[in-house]
Amino acid sequence: MSDYMNDPMVLRQILMDHYEYPRNHKLSNDPAYMKRHMASDSCIDDIVVESKINNGIIEDIRFDGVACTIATASTSMMSELLSGKTIEEAKVIIENYHNMIDQKEYDEELLQEAVALHTVGKQANRIKCATIGWKAIEEMIHESEAK
Repeated sequence: MSDYMNDPMVLRQILMDHYEYPRNHKLSNDPAYMKRHMASDSCIDDIVVESKINNGIIEDIRFDGVACTIATASTSMMSELLSGKTIEEAKVIIENYHNMIDQKEYDEELLQEAVALHTVGKQANRIKCATIGWKAIEEMIHESEAK
């Protein structure tokens, strides 16, 4: 892992940037988008994630709602990271993300800024926060493949 990614201040700055200025943080209200409402029993997280998937490509991901710092930041990172990717590329990135959260081997280059969450898996109560948006896009990918 890059030296700067082991710096707690760098990790905090990345997380806070995505929390304070979340990317793609506005729903489209376009019926061409799939939607998932995701809520947590153990945190304030209550978000809607939308995606537009056409011909095996994730064209856009958006979200809105109320969420903690980790859920907001991770969903913001996910929306940037997976938009424009093929479903197959996205599956590899998602698998690597879950491996990282589960403290298993992963490819940090694939995850880009999302590696800022690499320590979340050590805090069991924060895992759901870090994966809530990612689980929503996984569901929508499965739905798009079933069509």
